[in-house]
Amino acid sequence: MRLIFVRHGEPDYANDCLTANGEIQAKATAARLEKENIKKIYSSPMGRAVATAVYTAKDHDLDINKLDFMHEIDWGDKDSDSQEKIPFDGHPWSLGYKLLTENPEYIGSNNWSSHPYFQKNRCSNYFEPISKGIDELLSEYGLKRENGFYRCVEKNDDTIALFAHGGSGAVLFSHILNMQFPAVLTMLPYGVCSVSVIAFDGEAGDMVIPRFEIFNDMKHLEKVKLEKMNFGK
Repeated sequence: MRLIFVRHGEPDYANDCLTANGEIQAKATAARLEKENIKKIYSSPMGRAVATAVYTAKDHDLDINKLDFMHEIDWGDKDSDSQEKIPFDGHPWSLGYKLLTENPEYIGSNNWSSHPYFQKNRCSNYFEPISKGIDELLSEYGLKRENGFYRCVEKNDDTIALFAHGGSGAVLFSHILNMQFPAVLTMLPYGVCSVSVIAFDGEAGDMVIPRFEIFNDMKHLEKVKLEKMNFGK
């Protein structure tokens, strides 16, 4: 089984849609995925993700199935009245870097969520719902979460595509690959309309350790203007 993850195209965050350049990027991504034997397409419910998925869905004559849990994450102080504000307005990518470079005891640790940068940050509210949602989705394809990885309870060779966001995608990668969230934020950045593929190889009864088959593939955008890497709400 293979999961193709696509980050949305260049966004107009204010209107939750794609820019004109983002539309071009989405069309180029559909061409990139044209020969993939995609059986089902999923998307965040947000406009910019759906608008990116539309072209691929049309090429494969498939509907877009919206997953509410893949909505982009929010961030900032949980307690807006707190006198101790989280740095960088709670921006997770900046805080992931700050946490790991200033607090070496957190490197490789699963205690990152207990640090005030994340514990008091609204972004932490999204980790459990996204993790639970993706596990429920994978269970539909014969993969049951077990000890941080997955048990193949039923053989499945389907390829599915999921269009979403920089933040919710980072949570997804962190959970599926059993990697520390701040490490994913800092070490695995991916651009607009990038294609990443996670493979779940295993026979029925096997324990499956997911692996990146492809990460942050953007070669299909070589002739398209690219925005500077940024992540917004």
